[in-house]
Amino acid sequence: MTRVLHTGDTHLGYQQYHRPERREDFLDAFRQVATDAIEDDVDAVVHAGDLFHDRRPALPDILGTLSVLRTLADADVPFLAIVGNHETKRDAQWLDLFESLGLATRLGAEPATVGNTAFYGLDFVPRSKRADLDYDFAGHDADHAALVAHGLFEPFDFADWDTERLLEASSVDFDALLLGDNHAPDTVEMDGTWVTYCGSTERASADERDERGYNIVEFEEEVSIRRRGLPTREFVFVDVELGEGEGVERVREQVGQYDLEDAVVVVHVEGDGDPVSPARIEEYADEAGALVARVTDHREVADTEDVEVSFADPDDAVRERVRELELSDAARDIDETVRASKTPDSKVTEAVERRVRERLDGGEGVATDGADAETDGTDDGAAATGEESDGSAEDGDGQVTMGEYE
Repeated sequence: MTRVLHTGDTHLGYQQYHRPERREDFLDAFRQVATDAIEDDVDAVVHAGDLFHDRRPALPDILGTLSVLRTLADADVPFLAIVGNHETKRDAQWLDLFESLGLATRLGAEPATVGNTAFYGLDFVPRSKRADLDYDFAGHDADHAALVAHGLFEPFDFADWDTERLLEASSVDFDALLLGDNHAPDTVEMDGTWVTYCGSTERASADERDERGYNIVEFEEEVSIRRRGLPTREFVFVDVELGEGEGVERVREQVGQYDLEDAVVVVHVEGDGDPVSPARIEEYADEAGALVARVTDHREVADTEDVEVSFADPDDAVRERVRELELSDAARDIDETVRASKTPDSKVTEAVERRVRERLDGGEGVATDGADAETDGTDDGAAATGEESDGSAEDGDGQVTMGEYE
């Protein structure tokens, strides 16, 4: 029998919400995976891509990863992995470095045999190149075979990869496809082949409400797949439906029913009540000990029936929205400098720094009334709206690893 821990989408280096604590959370989850693998005495850890959050991880992220991989190597637990879309580079991959150090095996068209099972790998492949794939894998003499791949495969949500074609065209009969990319865990059987997603090890977006975890996969006479959860930072999800006349106090009341200490608080507001300032709710959560709070009032975009749109003076519309955010005088001053002043783009950073120094020298704060005025970046912005960014996007730098597709 061969027993492996199937994980993926660890997204190491992701400083979600610009909080260093969240960056450490993603590494902690990976450490816990390694600890569980050693304690459970699995035959290998199989990683289905997106080890890193992007292709340029910082040195602390690389060093943290090396530490975890050395822990596995010292316990004689092989680390078998492929490259996902987030970390794919045009040239050599980070996984190649780890393999050269004897800490990992990069799976590909040649089998890596562990116990009675041959493991193959298929890195993320952009949609534009998939039609040319011939799925030509080398033969094996093991009792079972598994393909580790990264992408959005049918029949799961948001699928854009033809699983049936892969299975029919492959030169190897696979007992299981161990997948990464979709952060939601799920398992189905297709024509005698088990197809399973392990899910992510940490919440990379605000719509990932279910417990995070990994799969334990056993290859004996049959394939057995069991799901295990991981302890991760608490996310508090508060959905508030406001009735007529209800507003910010009702939202605060609902949020206050939870223990917010060190939690990520995600609040969604709907209904017919009064307008709600996200800044006031986020400030309340901060005072209650939350690590970070994000509030989305869906009514701002949901009700457009009576909205008149005019492009006569877009600056007026922006100024009105800034007023609704209830920012401090200092924050509005910085907004004016960045958005509406005549300062050349090349001088904006210098001008903002000068304004902040002037206010600090004068004893004025630059707080934003509890609101986090940062833009959370490509993925953080998606997380704030409950969407996962580019997990399904086609990556122009995607590298096909099956022969001539370089």
